Amino acid sequence: MVENARLDTKLVSVDPLNPSLREMQLAANLIRQGEVIAFPTETVYGLGADATNTFAVRKIFEAKNRPQDNPIIVHVASIDQAQKCVTEFPPLAKRLAERFWPGPLTFVLPRSEYISSEVTKNLDTVAIRMPAHKVALLLIEQSGVPIAAPSANLSGKPSPTKAIHVIQDLNGRIPLVLDGGSTLVGVESTVISLVHDPPILLRPGGITLEELRSVISDIVVPPDFSSDQPISPGMKYKHYSPETKLVVILDGHDKSPREIDSIGRAQGGQPLVLCTNSQHQHDLMSILVGKNPQEIQANFFASLRILDEASYDVGIFEGITFEGVGLAVMNRALKAAHEIV
Repeated sequence: MVENARLDTKLVSVDPLNPSLREMQLAANLIRQGEVIAFPTETVYGLGADATNTFAVRKIFEAKNRPQDNPIIVHVASIDQAQKCVTEFPPLAKRLAERFWPGPLTFVLPRSEYISSEVTKNLDTVAIRMPAHKVALLLIEQSGVPIAAPSANLSGKPSPTKAIHVIQDLNGRIPLVLDGGSTLVGVESTVISLVHDPPILLRPGGITLEELRSVISDIVVPPDFSSDQPISPGMKYKHYSPETKLVVILDGHDKSPREIDSIGRAQGGQPLVLCTNSQHQHDLMSILVGKNPQEIQANFFASLRILDEASYDVGIFEGITFEGVGLAVMNRALKAAHEIV
Protein backbone atom coordinates (compact mmCIF):
# COMPACT_ATOMS: atom_id res chain seq x y z
CA MET A 1 0.00 0.00 0.00
CA VAL A 2 1.50 3.30 -1.04
CA GLU A 3 1.35 6.11 1.46
CA ASN A 4 -1.09 8.29 -0.51
CA ALA A 5 -3.52 5.49 -1.44
CA ARG A 6 -6.00 6.00 1.40
CA LEU A 7 -9.01 3.76 1.71
CA ASP A 8 -12.51 4.58 2.87
CA THR A 9 -12.49 2.73 6.19
CA LYS A 10 -16.00 1.62 7.20
CA LEU A 11 -16.85 1.03 10.87
CA VAL A 12 -19.62 -1.57 11.24
CA SER A 13 -21.11 -2.42 14.64
CA VAL A 14 -21.73 -6.10 15.32
CA ASP A 15 -23.34 -7.83 18.28
CA PRO A 16 -20.46 -9.70 19.99
CA LEU A 17 -22.87 -12.36 21.31
CA ASN A 18 -25.11 -12.73 18.27
CA PRO A 19 -23.46 -11.25 15.16
CA SER A 20 -25.61 -10.72 12.08
CA LEU A 21 -24.92 -13.29 9.38
CA ARG A 22 -25.38 -10.63 6.70
CA GLU A 23 -22.71 -8.38 8.19
CA MET A 24 -20.35 -11.31 8.71
CA GLN A 25 -20.80 -12.50 5.12
CA LEU A 26 -19.94 -8.97 3.97
CA ALA A 27 -16.71 -9.11 5.97
CA ALA A 28 -15.96 -12.67 4.86
CA ASN A 29 -16.33 -11.61 1.21
CA LEU A 30 -13.56 -9.06 1.73
CA ILE A 31 -11.32 -11.76 3.22
CA ARG A 32 -11.98 -14.04 0.22
CA GLN A 33 -11.20 -11.13 -2.12
CA GLY A 34 -7.74 -10.79 -0.56
CA GLU A 35 -8.46 -7.75 1.61
CA VAL A 36 -7.54 -7.12 5.26
CA ILE A 37 -10.12 -6.21 7.89
CA ALA A 38 -10.09 -5.59 11.65
CA PHE A 39 -12.25 -7.71 13.92
CA PRO A 40 -12.67 -8.33 17.66
CA THR A 41 -11.36 -11.36 19.52
CA GLU A 42 -11.48 -12.07 23.24
CA THR A 43 -7.88 -10.84 23.57
CA VAL A 44 -7.41 -7.73 21.40
CA TYR A 45 -8.64 -6.62 17.98
CA GLY A 46 -7.01 -8.50 15.13
CA LEU A 47 -6.05 -7.38 11.61
CA GLY A 48 -7.00 -10.34 9.47
CA ALA A 49 -6.36 -11.72 6.00
CA ASP A 50 -6.57 -15.10 4.26
CA ALA A 51 -3.62 -17.07 5.67
CA THR A 52 -3.35 -19.07 2.45
CA ASN A 53 -3.06 -15.97 0.23
CA THR A 54 0.47 -14.54 0.05
CA PHE A 55 -0.61 -11.21 -1.45
CA ALA A 56 -3.35 -10.71 1.15
CA VAL A 57 -0.93 -11.41 4.01
CA ARG A 58 1.50 -8.83 2.61
CA LYS A 59 -1.25 -6.22 3.01
CA ILE A 60 -1.22 -6.87 6.78
CA PHE A 61 2.47 -5.96 6.97
CA GLU A 62 1.89 -2.86 4.84
CA ALA A 63 -1.12 -1.63 6.81
CA LYS A 64 0.63 -2.05 10.17
CA ASN A 65 4.15 -1.05 9.09
CA ARG A 66 5.04 -4.41 10.62
CA PRO A 67 8.70 -5.56 10.53
CA GLN A 68 9.17 -8.01 7.69
CA ASP A 69 10.71 -10.74 9.86
CA ASN A 70 7.89 -10.88 12.42
CA PRO A 71 5.58 -13.93 11.92
CA ILE A 72 1.80 -13.82 12.38
CA ILE A 73 -0.62 -16.02 14.33
CA VAL A 74 -3.15 -17.99 12.28
CA HIS A 75 -6.71 -18.15 13.65
CA VAL A 76 -8.90 -21.20 13.04
CA ALA A 77 -12.49 -22.15 13.80
CA SER A 78 -12.09 -25.91 14.32
CA ILE A 79 -9.59 -28.63 15.16
CA ASP A 80 -9.94 -29.97 11.61
CA GLN A 81 -8.96 -26.58 10.22
CA ALA A 82 -6.03 -26.37 12.64
CA GLN A 83 -4.79 -29.76 11.48
CA LYS A 84 -4.77 -28.56 7.86
CA CYS A 85 -2.39 -25.76 8.86
CA VAL A 86 0.27 -28.09 10.30
CA THR A 87 2.05 -31.29 9.36
CA GLU A 88 1.65 -32.70 12.86
CA PHE A 89 -0.91 -32.10 15.60
CA PRO A 90 0.53 -34.14 18.47
CA PRO A 91 -1.37 -35.65 21.41
CA LEU A 92 -0.24 -32.82 23.70
CA ALA A 93 -1.75 -30.27 21.30
CA LYS A 94 -5.02 -32.22 21.39
CA ARG A 95 -5.03 -32.25 25.21
CA LEU A 96 -4.32 -28.53 25.37
CA ALA A 97 -6.98 -27.79 22.75
CA GLU A 98 -9.55 -29.80 24.69
CA ARG A 99 -8.73 -27.79 27.81
CA PHE A 100 -8.17 -24.26 26.49
CA TRP A 101 -9.73 -23.93 22.99
CA PRO A 102 -11.54 -21.82 22.03
CA GLY A 103 -9.38 -19.46 24.04
CA PRO A 104 -6.26 -17.30 24.28
CA LEU A 105 -3.67 -20.05 23.80
CA THR A 106 -1.47 -20.31 20.69
CA PHE A 107 0.57 -23.36 19.66
CA VAL A 108 3.71 -23.25 17.53
CA LEU A 109 3.77 -26.40 15.37
CA PRO A 110 5.33 -27.55 12.06
CA ARG A 111 3.78 -25.58 9.17
CA SER A 112 2.00 -27.28 6.28
CA GLU A 113 2.17 -25.98 2.71
CA TYR A 114 -1.49 -24.93 3.08
CA ILE A 115 -0.34 -21.82 4.96
CA SER A 116 1.50 -19.12 3.01
CA SER A 117 5.18 -18.83 3.89
CA GLU A 118 4.51 -15.06 4.09
CA VAL A 119 2.66 -15.72 7.35
CA THR A 120 5.65 -17.45 8.95
CA LYS A 121 8.34 -15.49 7.12
CA ASN A 122 9.73 -18.73 5.69
CA LEU A 123 9.99 -20.48 9.06
CA ASP A 124 9.04 -24.14 9.06
CA THR A 125 6.69 -23.57 11.99
CA VAL A 126 3.36 -21.76 12.32
CA ALA A 127 1.53 -20.28 15.33
CA ILE A 128 -2.17 -21.23 15.48
CA ARG A 129 -5.08 -20.64 17.84
CA MET A 130 -8.88 -20.83 18.03
CA PRO A 131 -10.32 -17.56 19.38
CA ALA A 132 -13.11 -17.58 21.96
CA HIS A 133 -15.22 -14.88 20.31
CA LYS A 134 -18.38 -15.43 18.27
CA VAL A 135 -17.54 -12.67 15.77
CA ALA A 136 -14.06 -14.04 15.11
CA LEU A 137 -15.25 -17.65 14.81
CA LEU A 138 -18.12 -16.77 12.48
CA LEU A 139 -15.80 -14.65 10.34
CA ILE A 140 -13.41 -17.58 9.92
CA GLU A 141 -16.26 -20.00 9.21
CA GLN A 142 -17.88 -17.73 6.61
CA SER A 143 -14.53 -16.97 4.97
CA GLY A 144 -13.80 -20.67 4.60
CA VAL A 145 -10.08 -20.13 5.25
CA PRO A 146 -7.84 -19.74 8.29
CA ILE A 147 -7.20 -16.07 9.04
CA ALA A 148 -3.74 -14.67 9.76
CA ALA A 149 -4.14 -11.83 12.24
CA PRO A 150 -1.74 -9.83 14.41
CA SER A 151 -3.11 -7.03 16.58
CA ALA A 152 -4.91 -4.29 14.62
CA ASN A 153 -2.62 -1.38 15.48
CA LEU A 154 0.36 0.37 13.96
CA SER A 155 3.45 -1.64 14.80
CA GLY A 156 4.85 -0.68 18.20
CA LYS A 157 1.71 1.09 19.44
CA PRO A 158 -0.46 -0.16 22.31
CA SER A 159 -2.64 -3.05 21.18
CA PRO A 160 -6.29 -2.13 20.47
CA THR A 161 -8.98 -3.32 22.86
CA LYS A 162 -11.72 -1.13 21.34
CA ALA A 163 -12.67 -0.41 17.73
CA ILE A 164 -11.88 3.28 18.21
CA HIS A 165 -8.25 2.30 18.90
CA VAL A 166 -8.14 0.58 15.51
CA ILE A 167 -9.57 3.65 13.82
CA GLN A 168 -6.98 5.87 15.55
CA ASP A 169 -4.17 3.81 14.03
CA LEU A 170 -5.48 2.35 10.78
CA ASN A 171 -8.14 4.71 9.44
CA GLY A 172 -7.57 5.00 5.69
CA ARG A 173 -5.31 1.93 5.64
CA ILE A 174 -7.95 -0.85 5.67
CA PRO A 175 -11.48 -1.11 4.24
CA LEU A 176 -13.43 -2.38 7.27
CA VAL A 177 -13.44 -2.46 11.07
CA LEU A 178 -15.98 -4.69 12.81
CA ASP A 179 -16.89 -3.04 16.12
CA GLY A 180 -17.77 -5.70 18.68
CA GLY A 181 -17.21 -3.54 21.76
CA SER A 182 -14.40 -3.83 24.27
CA THR A 183 -12.39 -7.04 24.40
CA LEU A 184 -12.61 -9.11 27.58
CA VAL A 185 -9.10 -10.46 28.15
CA GLY A 186 -7.24 -7.32 27.11
CA VAL A 187 -3.82 -8.81 26.29
CA GLU A 188 -2.74 -11.09 23.48
CA SER A 189 -2.77 -14.88 23.66
CA THR A 190 -0.24 -17.02 25.46
CA VAL A 191 2.16 -18.64 22.98
CA ILE A 192 3.89 -21.97 23.58
CA SER A 193 6.23 -23.95 21.34
CA LEU A 194 5.20 -27.58 20.93
CA VAL A 195 8.10 -28.32 18.58
CA HIS A 196 10.37 -28.43 21.63
CA ASP A 197 10.41 -31.14 24.27
CA PRO A 198 9.58 -30.04 26.88
CA PRO A 199 7.42 -27.21 25.50
CA ILE A 200 8.63 -23.62 25.88
CA LEU A 201 6.61 -20.59 26.93
CA LEU A 202 7.30 -18.02 24.21
CA ARG A 203 4.88 -15.30 25.33
CA PRO A 204 2.73 -14.99 28.46
CA GLY A 205 -0.84 -13.99 27.77
CA GLY A 206 -4.49 -14.77 28.39
CA ILE A 207 -3.82 -18.28 29.70
CA THR A 208 -1.66 -18.11 32.82
CA LEU A 209 1.52 -20.07 33.48
CA GLU A 210 -0.19 -21.70 36.43
CA GLU A 211 -3.00 -22.94 34.18
CA LEU A 212 -0.49 -24.32 31.68
CA ARG A 213 1.41 -26.14 34.40
CA SER A 214 -1.75 -28.04 35.27
CA VAL A 215 -1.30 -29.77 31.90
CA ILE A 216 2.44 -29.34 31.20
CA SER A 217 4.27 -29.66 34.51
CA ASP A 218 7.71 -29.33 32.89
CA ILE A 219 7.05 -26.34 30.61
CA VAL A 220 10.21 -24.26 30.15
CA VAL A 221 10.02 -20.58 31.11
CA PRO A 222 12.85 -18.47 29.63
CA PRO A 223 14.45 -15.85 31.89
CA ASP A 224 13.03 -13.17 29.59
CA PHE A 225 10.71 -13.05 26.60
CA SER A 226 12.96 -11.65 23.88
CA SER A 227 14.93 -13.15 21.03
CA ASP A 228 17.12 -12.02 18.17
CA GLN A 229 15.59 -14.75 16.00
CA PRO A 230 11.84 -14.66 16.65
CA ILE A 231 9.97 -17.94 16.18
CA SER A 232 6.73 -16.47 17.44
CA PRO A 233 4.90 -13.13 17.24
CA GLY A 234 5.92 -10.53 19.80
CA MET A 235 9.39 -11.84 20.65
CA LYS A 236 11.82 -9.39 19.06
CA TYR A 237 10.65 -5.81 18.70
CA LYS A 238 9.68 -3.11 21.18
CA HIS A 239 5.94 -3.27 21.55
CA TYR A 240 2.93 -1.52 23.00
CA SER A 241 4.57 1.87 23.63
CA PRO A 242 2.58 5.10 23.86
CA GLU A 243 4.21 8.22 22.44
CA THR A 244 4.14 9.65 25.95
CA LYS A 245 7.05 8.57 28.14
CA LEU A 246 6.06 5.56 30.26
CA VAL A 247 7.79 4.86 33.57
CA VAL A 248 7.11 1.45 35.11
CA ILE A 249 7.65 1.13 38.85
CA LEU A 250 8.38 -2.47 39.79
CA ASP A 251 6.23 -3.49 42.77
CA GLY A 252 4.50 -0.12 42.49
CA HIS A 253 1.23 -1.69 43.63
CA ASP A 254 2.86 -2.32 47.04
CA LYS A 255 4.64 1.03 47.41
CA SER A 256 3.08 3.96 49.23
CA PRO A 257 1.24 6.67 47.25
CA ARG A 258 3.84 9.13 48.59
CA GLU A 259 6.67 7.09 47.01
CA ILE A 260 4.81 6.87 43.72
CA ASP A 261 4.04 10.61 43.66
CA SER A 262 7.68 11.43 44.45
CA ILE A 263 8.85 9.40 41.46
CA GLY A 264 6.24 11.11 39.29
CA ARG A 265 7.25 14.63 40.35
CA ALA A 266 10.90 13.84 39.68
CA GLN A 267 10.00 13.22 36.03
CA GLY A 268 8.92 16.84 35.55
CA GLY A 269 6.03 18.08 33.45
CA GLN A 270 2.49 16.80 33.95
CA PRO A 271 2.48 13.15 35.09
CA LEU A 272 -0.46 10.75 35.19
CA VAL A 273 -0.32 7.84 37.60
CA LEU A 274 -1.73 4.59 36.20
CA CYS A 275 -2.84 3.28 39.56
CA THR A 276 -3.24 -0.45 40.24
CA ASN A 277 -4.05 -0.26 43.96
CA SER A 278 -7.58 0.89 44.73
CA GLN A 279 -6.45 1.90 48.24
CA HIS A 280 -3.97 4.46 46.90
CA GLN A 281 -4.90 8.13 47.19
CA HIS A 282 -2.53 10.21 45.04
CA ASP A 283 -1.81 13.93 45.11
CA LEU A 284 -0.89 13.66 41.43
CA MET A 285 -3.48 13.15 38.73
CA SER A 286 -4.28 9.46 38.55
CA ILE A 287 -6.64 6.89 37.05
CA LEU A 288 -7.43 3.48 38.48
CA VAL A 289 -6.49 0.89 35.85
CA GLY A 290 -8.38 -1.84 37.70
CA LYS A 291 -9.50 -3.07 41.12
CA ASN A 292 -8.01 -6.55 40.62
CA PRO A 293 -5.46 -8.23 38.31
CA GLN A 294 -8.12 -9.29 35.79
CA GLU A 295 -9.44 -5.73 35.46
CA ILE A 296 -5.89 -4.38 35.22
CA GLN A 297 -5.16 -6.83 32.41
CA ALA A 298 -8.35 -5.91 30.54
CA ASN A 299 -7.74 -2.16 30.86
CA PHE A 300 -3.94 -1.95 30.54
CA PHE A 301 -3.64 -1.09 26.84
CA ALA A 302 -6.53 1.38 26.94
CA SER A 303 -4.82 3.18 29.85
CA LEU A 304 -1.65 3.59 27.77
CA ARG A 305 -3.67 5.23 25.00
CA ILE A 306 -5.15 7.70 27.49
CA LEU A 307 -1.64 9.10 28.01
CA ASP A 308 -1.45 10.21 24.38
CA GLU A 309 -5.08 11.24 24.03
CA ALA A 310 -4.89 13.55 27.07
CA SER A 311 -1.40 14.90 26.28
CA TYR A 312 0.26 14.05 29.57
CA ASP A 313 4.06 14.42 29.71
CA VAL A 314 4.71 11.10 31.43
CA GLY A 315 2.79 8.07 32.63
CA ILE A 316 3.69 6.32 35.89
CA PHE A 317 2.52 2.69 35.94
CA GLU A 318 2.32 0.96 39.30
CA GLY A 319 3.75 -2.48 38.55
CA ILE A 320 1.95 -5.54 39.91
CA THR A 321 2.97 -9.08 40.81
CA PHE A 322 4.42 -11.35 38.11
CA GLU A 323 2.14 -14.20 39.26
CA GLY A 324 -1.08 -15.28 37.53
CA VAL A 325 -2.34 -12.75 34.98
CA GLY A 326 0.27 -10.34 36.32
CA LEU A 327 2.96 -12.11 34.30
CA ALA A 328 1.29 -11.09 31.02
CA VAL A 329 0.56 -7.55 32.24
CA MET A 330 4.12 -6.97 33.41
CA ASN A 331 5.55 -8.52 30.23
CA ARG A 332 3.61 -5.92 28.21
CA ALA A 333 4.44 -3.10 30.64
CA LEU A 334 8.18 -3.76 30.52
CA LYS A 335 8.14 -3.97 26.72
CA ALA A 336 6.27 -0.65 26.57
CA ALA A 337 8.39 1.14 29.17
CA HIS A 338 10.76 3.98 28.37
CA GLU A 339 12.15 3.75 31.91
CA ILE A 340 11.95 1.13 34.67
CA VAL A 341 12.28 2.08 38.33
